[in-house]
Amino acid sequence: MSRILVVSLNYRTADMTLRSVRAALTAMQGLEAELVIVDNDSGDGSFDRMRAAIAAENLPVRLLQSGRNGGFGAGNNVGIRAAMSDGSAPDYVYLLNSDAFPAADAIRALRDHLDTHPEAGFAGSYIHGEDGAPHHTAFRFPSIWSELEGAARFGPVSRLLAAHRVWMDIPQQTQPVDWLAGASIMMRQSVLDQIGLFDETFFLYFEETDLCLRAARAGHQTHFVRQSEVAHIGSVSTGMKRWARIPRYWLDSRWHYFTKNHGRGYAVLASLAHGVGGVLWRGRRLLTGKAAADPDHFLRDLLAHDLRAALRPLPTQTTPEQRGCDVQI
Repeated sequence: MSRILVVSLNYRTADMTLRSVRAALTAMQGLEAELVIVDNDSGDGSFDRMRAAIAAENLPVRLLQSGRNGGFGAGNNVGIRAAMSDGSAPDYVYLLNSDAFPAADAIRALRDHLDTHPEAGFAGSYIHGEDGAPHHTAFRFPSIWSELEGAARFGPVSRLLAAHRVWMDIPQQTQPVDWLAGASIMMRQSVLDQIGLFDETFFLYFEETDLCLRAARAGHQTHFVRQSEVAHIGSVSTGMKRWARIPRYWLDSRWHYFTKNHGRGYAVLASLAHGVGGVLWRGRRLLTGKAAADPDHFLRDLLAHDLRAALRPLPTQTTPEQRGCDVQI
């Protein structure tokens, strides 16, 4: 039987994380699986509260402290490197967000899919809200054209560039996709051994996109598995839905994704395409009175950030974490 390491990353959501973990433990029944919680240096007492709850409920869970908040990828890397309790590597690593709650058969469905589809390196779940509304979690890789389409928000442009749009219509059946959101995703350990873990240059956002792209370039598909269902609240730790201004780490991650995977020239063209689309959208807003769809000063912040980044000297070298390679400790 394939062995699974379940990793739950906590950042200042101890009660939510424990609720998610209890759902995961139910879904792990009958599987050869272990669960590890990584507290990402919350600094709010989360670690002690979770440790007390684990002891009081006698939960079969390991609790680790990351020691620093290096972001989503870095925190999950701590859990992945922890491996199984006997020190051996699992067959699969399953990442579950602290605000995600798998159905009783959700983890098994992902395992069964990877067991029977060797071409798939990663497999992710159908995600829905607690109200049952489906979430967009299946995507195409970002490109210059997707930057134009996403920023313009204009029907004729979107229809012309439909094949380049990042977000996909929610699949109604299991199928390959470019990349999946990391709320509920299972990964082959052998693929991670080949391509490396999360690139820790990404503090938050674009790290799953980068990882799936590296897997694709190494010949491994990413599959959306409709039979695996997970409820997800979303943005509990990040506060994304409440952003008044786009955070610097989002801008840094976007720029790093494009420059790392396509080069600085491509990144500049992507930013210019976003600027053109953004101007079109804002012109339409003036004419039609449409409500704002971005955080305040978003386009100005993005273009100013990317201009500064484009003028910085090129880095002379990268660390293994920046390349997305595993680091032996």
